[in-house]
Amino acid sequence: MPEHRICDEFGGGFGWVMQEALRRASHALAADGSVWLLDPVDVPGLDERIAALGEPRGVIQLIDRHKRDCAALAARLNVPHHKGWAADAPFEILRVVSFPGWREVALWWPEERTLVVADALGTLPYFTEPRARIGVHPFLRLTPPRRLGRLKPLRILCGHGEGIHGDGVAEELERVLERSRRALPAVFLNGWRWARRRD
Repeated sequence: MPEHRICDEFGGGFGWVMQEALRRASHALAADGSVWLLDPVDVPGLDERIAALGEPRGVIQLIDRHKRDCAALAARLNVPHHKGWAADAPFEILRVVSFPGWREVALWWPEERTLVVADALGTLPYFTEPRARIGVHPFLRLTPPRRLGRLKPLRILCGHGEGIHGDGVAEELERVLERSRRALPAVFLNGWRWARRRD
């Protein structure tokens, strides 16, 4: 298993990112003493970190093809495994992609102004144009998830790469959604250069 490191720490939870090419990122959110895992990859010491946050309540799988270790962790923690919906979770679930083979929801936590997105947005170079901190998935550039632009997040947590936090996040989200089509050539070039550096 690749190594991992903790990331995206804030008062309402934390994330961990795998030290691998696709930088799979997972998150744990704590609300009212309950902990929810989002698209998790199992790593050593995870149970202890979760216990320090609160009582596990569920595992939420935001995208149909992101099985990761959702089922195994739900079974080990004895909590439900929710696929795209969790009626008892204190978050809003927003549908962002609904194609055959790609059904994805995003999670919006209004109290913390935190947006969690699996694949529709990301921070790796193949998502972004140069000098941007976040971008739309290349395959969604022609039909970006514009409904996310109505939100005013202070942080965006992604399924690939570390999230972005702080002032200016809402404005950056609006900008990348507005530039989604126009920036497509720059995004492909940025991703190609990144892939070349990894070879």
